[in-house]
Amino acid sequence: MVGGFVVLIAVIYIIRLFTLQVAEDKYKVFAENNAFLRKVQYPSRGLMYDRNGELVVYNQPAYDVMMIPRDMKGVDTLDFCRTVGITREQFDQRIDEMKKSPGYSVYTPQRFMTHLTARDYGRLQEKLYRYPGFYTQKRILRQYNYKAAANVLGNVREVNQDDIDRDEYYKPGDYTGDLGVEKSYERYLRGDKGVEILMRDAYGRIQGRFEEGALDMPPHSGRNLTLSLDIKLQQYAESLMVNKIGAVVAIEPKTGEILCMVSSPTYDPTLLVGRERGKNYRMLVSNDNADHPLFDRALMGAYPPGSTFKPGQALILLQEGIIDLNTAYPCYHGYINGGLKVGCHGHGSPIPVKPALQTSCNAFFCWGFKNMVDRRSKYGSSANAFEVWKNHLVQLGYGYKLGVDIPNEGRGFIPNAKFYDKFYGEGHWSANTIISVSIGQGEVLATPLQMANLCATIANRGHFITPHAVKAIQDTVMPEGLLDVRTPDIDRKWFEAVAEGMRMAVTGGTCRTANLPDIMVAGKTGTAQNPHGKDHSAFIGFAPYDNPQIAVAVYVENGGFGATYGVPIGSLVIEKYMNGEISPARKYIETNMLNANTRGNRVIKSKPKD
Repeated sequence: MVGGFVVLIAVIYIIRLFTLQVAEDKYKVFAENNAFLRKVQYPSRGLMYDRNGELVVYNQPAYDVMMIPRDMKGVDTLDFCRTVGITREQFDQRIDEMKKSPGYSVYTPQRFMTHLTARDYGRLQEKLYRYPGFYTQKRILRQYNYKAAANVLGNVREVNQDDIDRDEYYKPGDYTGDLGVEKSYERYLRGDKGVEILMRDAYGRIQGRFEEGALDMPPHSGRNLTLSLDIKLQQYAESLMVNKIGAVVAIEPKTGEILCMVSSPTYDPTLLVGRERGKNYRMLVSNDNADHPLFDRALMGAYPPGSTFKPGQALILLQEGIIDLNTAYPCYHGYINGGLKVGCHGHGSPIPVKPALQTSCNAFFCWGFKNMVDRRSKYGSSANAFEVWKNHLVQLGYGYKLGVDIPNEGRGFIPNAKFYDKFYGEGHWSANTIISVSIGQGEVLATPLQMANLCATIANRGHFITPHAVKAIQDTVMPEGLLDVRTPDIDRKWFEAVAEGMRMAVTGGTCRTANLPDIMVAGKTGTAQNPHGKDHSAFIGFAPYDNPQIAVAVYVENGGFGATYGVPIGSLVIEKYMNGEISPARKYIETNMLNANTRGNRVIKSKPKD
């Protein structure tokens, strides 16, 4: 029994020794921190340039005040507070917050203060020897050469616990990209941290670099990005959308590169930099802020596309053989069938597909949709026909996320047959039941990015590349799959026919304001009905017709007819990009759009859901 007791005591001692010397690193950390100070060296974050080489986002040095609680002995707290410009109450509050933060340890560096001004930093450096346990840590602040493109660029914020748990790169007090390109390209932009190892003496005083810096690791800067944006075009499009709610998206068709992407109202990106970031962020997301500027309408806004949807409808009807280029449908100031009427404005009748696009004839597309969805001899049922219709739209980029390289993209909404089966009952609905979707109304919703992408697909005569906001990454390749060509299952000849109809809309139809004397433009208007106020104004267009370099979508909430705001703004964006300036003959259009205000037409609603 005594022998067993001795053995038990021996085992307990062995386990405890193992725990102290091998399994538990607290004492090792304590010993190392007695002898060394490991200072993290933060890398410079990658810069951002626009497609023309203009510097858009750069870095400026900033300094944090760090402290090691165990070493903070004999500090004149009041003198320290005067030096850094805070009160004693603020000092105590920061100490309390620090102790409550995850990973707090008296042995390791803790961040006490952020973003010292140059004046405060200089004053502190002169007196730092008086405050044992404190030192300064160099950081960077993002700076902007242009107060534009905030929704595309994103911003930088302090990491939270979820970020730390997801990626071992991050430690408390680090920063990470938040929203926009800053977030989606974080791994390229952030770079690699370095470390500087300093020796302490028996009193904890720094004695110099350990082994003359042989074990130090320098930081490696993040990679620079070349954005696809034309920052001057972005600025111009944002100016046209002042006092308006909506979006403008312009894409280079042959590459999928986003030339500008405006969400209006927008905000100054410098608001989310420095000590005031938290306060400004709360202001931007406040329920009292009816503009909701952080809600990216270009990417996330789900709108009825209205008649900008008709070019896609024409492609489907032609591909499915429901119509050919000579098929004509009647229009008696609208679609009239079985007691149902969908109104239309006056024009010639009957009318084939190209003039139907030119005049934006509602009746034509209602008849075409009915003749497809109700053709049971071809599809077996309305539900089957509708699924074929929906699948074509998905291939054209509707109903699902396109995969743009900016976070928080919306998917819009394209219903399927099951949606209507659930609502009306299986077999109890037909084309007339849901006829409004044929003209981009009803349950159909799209993002401005999806509308611009459809326009780019038509400009390319039958293919598109996923829209993206980054053109190139320094010393590496673009993410896999982003530049792949995507080809809908619709013959090229039908795209050519639809493009001709859109060209006719500009030369003698609903888009006459976009008829530029030296640039061949093709386009399509949209007037989306809105039960909560004035209708929405929309436009899609591309130019030049034979060698497209820009495809644009404009959506102005409560703007009325597509020709009122959508077409003028879209045509100005096209002209500005192609010519660099607006011709004297069209300056009055520019002045009208710059000064126009549609906000009085708006019905204030609750904050949109992300």
